[in-house]
Amino acid sequence: MTSSALPRPHSALPEAAELMRRLAAGRGHGSSGRGHGASGPVTHVERIPARAGRSVAWPEWAPETLRAALAQRGIAQPWRHQVEMASLAREGHSVVVATGTASGKSLAYQLPVLSALLSSPRGGALYLSPTKALAADQMRSLAELALPEVRPAVYDGDTPYEEREWIRRHARFVLTNPDMLHHGVLPRHGAWAGFLRQLRYVVIDECHTYRGIFGSHVAHVLRRLRRIAARYGSSPVFLLASATVSDPAASATRLTGLPVRAVTDDASPRAGMTFGLWEPPLTDLRGEHGAPVRKSALRETSDLLADLVASGVRTLAFVRSRRGAEVASAMARQALAEAAPELAEQVAAYRAGYLREERRALEKAFLSGELLGMASTNALELGVDVAGLDAVLLAGYPGTLASLWQQAGRAGRAAREALAVLVARDDPLDTYLAHHPAAIFDRPVEATVLDPSNPYVLGPHLCCAAAELPLRTEDLALFGEAAAPVLDGLVAEGSLRRRPTGWYWTSRGRPEVDLRGSGGEPIAVVESDTGRLLGTVDAGSAHSQVHTGAVYLHQGTSYVVDALDLDDAVALVHPEEPDWTTYARDVTDLGVVSVRESVRAEAVQLDLGEVDVTNQVVAYQRRRLSTGEIIDEHPLDLPPRQLRTVAVWYTISPDALAAAGLAEGDVAGALHAAEHAAIGLLPLVATCDRWDIGGLSTALHPDTGEPTVFVYDGHPGGAGFAERGYAAAVTWLAATRDAIADCRCEAGCPSCVQSPKCGNGNDPLHKSGAVAVLDVVVAALRERAPAAAPAS
Repeated sequence: MTSSALPRPHSALPEAAELMRRLAAGRGHGSSGRGHGASGPVTHVERIPARAGRSVAWPEWAPETLRAALAQRGIAQPWRHQVEMASLAREGHSVVVATGTASGKSLAYQLPVLSALLSSPRGGALYLSPTKALAADQMRSLAELALPEVRPAVYDGDTPYEEREWIRRHARFVLTNPDMLHHGVLPRHGAWAGFLRQLRYVVIDECHTYRGIFGSHVAHVLRRLRRIAARYGSSPVFLLASATVSDPAASATRLTGLPVRAVTDDASPRAGMTFGLWEPPLTDLRGEHGAPVRKSALRETSDLLADLVASGVRTLAFVRSRRGAEVASAMARQALAEAAPELAEQVAAYRAGYLREERRALEKAFLSGELLGMASTNALELGVDVAGLDAVLLAGYPGTLASLWQQAGRAGRAAREALAVLVARDDPLDTYLAHHPAAIFDRPVEATVLDPSNPYVLGPHLCCAAAELPLRTEDLALFGEAAAPVLDGLVAEGSLRRRPTGWYWTSRGRPEVDLRGSGGEPIAVVESDTGRLLGTVDAGSAHSQVHTGAVYLHQGTSYVVDALDLDDAVALVHPEEPDWTTYARDVTDLGVVSVRESVRAEAVQLDLGEVDVTNQVVAYQRRRLSTGEIIDEHPLDLPPRQLRTVAVWYTISPDALAAAGLAEGDVAGALHAAEHAAIGLLPLVATCDRWDIGGLSTALHPDTGEPTVFVYDGHPGGAGFAERGYAAAVTWLAATRDAIADCRCEAGCPSCVQSPKCGNGNDPLHKSGAVAVLDVVVAALRERAPAAAPAS
């Protein structure tokens, strides 16, 4: 971006649609409507109309003191969905509210909780949030109501020890997180006996974030909470708040283990929005095998941020990493300094890792207009109150539609016309979405995927439960049908002892369970010079995240790994702020253990089952942060890891491949390219990240006897992602085919079939052959596969 491209601030902001046109014109390109944007970076512009709100009267049971306190904050009447949820909760139903960003979900659960606490001196409530920032925001909201009878308090790792005893004895509305509940409350439930006896409500905020392995762990933490509460005589009602997701009642039921009602009719007002899809141009840079490299989404987003700030538009840019947030804000400030120096200081970064005081000062400056632009990680995606924004930029698809709408919804929160722009990354899924807007604007939001029956998750939590209170036969229903056989295994290995009165934990210490990990001894990350423990990485992720030479981020500070010692379970690091990042590259071998489900469709077979995976990280690449350019590649000497997990795979007969025009020598490259793209596109139908899954392709697999493509969950026992891929195979694989075909490169690039973690150096790859393979597979499965189901 040149300085001449930057307009000066406008006294009156243009309409969002006009802003979109100016941004595209400022890059020397036009824009297109729905369809392919061959003329420039804007591949599609969607107009989302405004919506009026529908308010109702306060319910008669809402105390006058609460109504008055809310009126002081400008809330004269509630929206209809808020009262609907509150009324169901008051009747004793567990309920989830799944409505849009800024729709007032907090009041929907606060209304029954605060009414109960104000109406009786007995009763308590527990609030769980996925982040400390969100809990702090809720605490501020409650404190502003000035209701002394409620006695709210935050109980997390930052809570001073001298305050914790007061909270256990006196607080009535405790705000915490699943980790603190798991580590600090349930193991010491005796100290919380008074609170647990009176526990009436449990609030689970942003419950759609509990997915995959983490969600499966949290599901069992909640079951343990229900069990302990029952021992103290309480049976709390669960109130859940979610982004708009598919089948929120089913997802909430799977998370809590309870029947849950859903409130989904959003009655809040919504500002109109212009939503643009933006694909950065190809550059003159070349990657592996001469593949073209696109201008990075981070660079394009920082340029757009500078353009918008220079136009006086209050803009929030979401980027995927803490380091990326710093880089994006720095590049935007640099661009502004050249053309409008007075605006350069009005751009800042925001991320977890800043001190609380720093974050609050940034939020205040952004809300007041002192800051016009901010680059943030998803720390501002969840319910933290940042309102009145004019525009939101998304540097890459955030992984789920739920997150996309959460982030985009930060704009227009004050009933002002809003602008949102999704800047596609050099990635198959982003490529697909940039050219298939219906996959964003006409598709239901994904269902949350989690699997509480995973024995690698269930077993450790049964040990935790037994350590808290001996497990009894009647407790097993809480943990599902898989609990009995898993208990037998725990007894056989000596972790638990079976007695006539139940199952008992056999060790003196407590079970070690990392809610974000999947078993194995965690790796300690230690600063080399000081010996300071920075944190831990679960064993399953250590080889790819803290290998020698890796860039490791902790609390906003960047470190480079000096050495990974697997014998001592420690990674030694030193602080460094390089202008590059690292990508681990691995190779995989896989054997089929069993087949759960199978569909034969002519020359194609689709299977779901258990597999044994042997995976080895063999090297890592360094790539320039600002451009994505490959700097170099370094070999690694790490041992292979074994993993039993769940996979979805398809086979295709050699005759069918030949009939599709594939020469025998091109089959391996075609399958390899199809595998890479399928891994990249699975997040379209399952709430996962491409780094949560792996794959293997081969022209002849010994267990299937045919050319085969596997995609597997990267966690022991699986996380539910492969099952979702099997259930939505046609949608998933058809999108994979389209993403490859739509990419404008000639022979394959990172936007379609190249993978950043391929240990085979992305060789061989056959782009057009992958399209031919997927044409055959999708055509055959359309008639027979279970995947005619929508990608919800």
